[in-house]
Amino acid sequence: MTAVLLSLFIVILLAALAAAASVRILREYERAVVFRLGRLIGAKGPGVVLLVPLIDRMVRVSLRTQTLNIPAQDVITCDNVPARVDAVAYFRVVDPRSSIVEIENFRQATSMIAQTTLRAVLGKADLDALLSQREQLNEHLQQIIDEQTEPWGIKVTTVEIRDVGIPSAMQRAMAKQAEAERERRAKVIAAEGEFQASERLKDAANVMSENPITLQLRFLQTMLEMSSERSSTLILPLPLELFKPFMSGSNGPS
Repeated sequence: MTAVLLSLFIVILLAALAAAASVRILREYERAVVFRLGRLIGAKGPGVVLLVPLIDRMVRVSLRTQTLNIPAQDVITCDNVPARVDAVAYFRVVDPRSSIVEIENFRQATSMIAQTTLRAVLGKADLDALLSQREQLNEHLQQIIDEQTEPWGIKVTTVEIRDVGIPSAMQRAMAKQAEAERERRAKVIAAEGEFQASERLKDAANVMSENPITLQLRFLQTMLEMSSERSSTLILPLPLELFKPFMSGSNGPS
């Protein structure tokens, strides 16, 4: 009787272990790629997945977006400027079967593709584009990496260049260039202001030449402005029109 109970207990225990080994519970963002005797059955989940003990093998795959830090890469731009660039990529698995069957380690493979693409694309751009046109470069990188990882069931959604490191000597040269550019713009603005002021003075001179009374009004206004200043010496400019009667009288017959 004891041997029968012991045998029954062993059978029940083995059945429980077999049931536990054959049942898998997957979350909403997980899929199970099932192989039966080495042959691909398909992707299952989410929820409860039943497996045949000792026959089926399951590989769990996450469908959530994953972050991939691309290590810093030494790049030489097309204008022969050395730079050190690092980036970050976001990708997710859209085909669980391809991500397991077509590639051994899809995360490592995506990282290697991202590194080589980063060096190739940025090596064709100049330093100005690398610093000021990051959005276009990010889109170009994303398209190229996504095309190469598509057969593996990987969708690369975003690639962002995080930091661009350039030599200190190049940074000083860029600072000098920026300062020279600001000085040039200041001189251009000042010259433009002088040109506009000369145009306005020319218009004012034309108006005064047509109406002599405006010159006298301007003279009176200048005297008023000078009288308001605190100065020990006051110089009054006299217009030549005031001396014309005397000059005409002196030139007459004696």
